[in-house]
Parts: sequence; structure tokens; C-alpha cells
Amino acid sequence: MNRVTFITFDGRPAVQFQRTYPHPVERVWAAVSEPEGLAHWFPSTVRMEPREGGKIEFSDDPHMYSSTGTVLAFEPPHRFAFSWEGDEIHLELATEGDSGCRLTLTNVLAAENTAARNAAGWSVCLAELDKHLTGASPEGPHSGSAEPWQPYYEAYVAEGMPSGAEIPGAPQQDA
Repeated sequence: MNRVTFITFDGRPAVQFQRTYPHPVERVWAAVSEPEGLAHWFPSTVRMEPREGGKIEFSDDPHMYSSTGTVLAFEPPHRFAFSWEGDEIHLELATEGDSGCRLTLTNVLAAENTAARNAAGWSVCLAELDKHLTGASPEGPHSGSAEPWQPYYEAYVAEGMPSGAEIPGAPQQDA
């Protein structure tokens, strides 16, 4: 399973993942910052103005309405950050060893109780990114071939990660 850390980022709750890839920063940058690369693993279709202050649009996610955000940082090939529905997503790349790189994905949360839910979602998405970077043909995080979300969620809740937020697409519980 992908591992995640629950942290505080600029005074806000966040979940953070780190991955090391045997690929140059530029290759991973294309996968995490260009709409064509994002299409393989990101939960929404992305259109954007690739500059700080640019508009970023999200659509085609079966669990969310279409929405827009703002590009908070765009510093090729090392840093890309944007707002999304009250959250912030920060993607940072650093050279690792002779020819590899380290990706750090930080999801700064609008609400602490979304930590386990969002971490489980990113775990599925990052598994699809891993497939893409190894040359496999990922079908995306919402496909039948993607890793299941529920085991990640249950594991994160069992580990004590904050939870309780609404799960999109899940039946509503009566209070």
C-alpha cells in the first residue's frame, strides 16, 4: 500500500506522500503538470493556464461537480501548486541520485476530517501515476483496473487519521 503522513502545513492540516522514481525530473514533471500527463492518473480532467495566478479547471470526475481554482505556483520543472475546492495541492520534484527524482504531493485540507478520505483517494491516484511512469497503460483512478479505494480508507482510519467527512457516492447515514 502507498503510505501517507498526516502533517501540519502552514498551520493547516494536510496529507503528504513522497515517491522516488528512477526517471529524470523532466519526465515526472510532464506527468504531474501537463494536462496530457495528468489524464493518466489525476481524478479530474484538467485545463489550465500554466502560470502563477492562472485559472485551473476540473471536470469529468464522477464524484465531484466541475469547478475552478487558481494556480498558486508554476515553476518548471520543480514546483506546481493550485487551489481546488478549498484545498490546495502542492506537487514538488527534486533530483534524487544520478538520474532519479523525488515527488512530494501535499494536499492541504480545508477540513481536518477529510484526511483519511483524501489520502485514500490520492493513494489510488498515485498507484495510477506509478503505472504510467513504468510504461503501463493506466485507465485512471475511476477505472475498474485501479486499486480499490476502500481498503486504503479503512487502513488510514484504523491508524487514527482524522476521518468523518462525507464520502462522495456513498449512501448517506441517518444521524
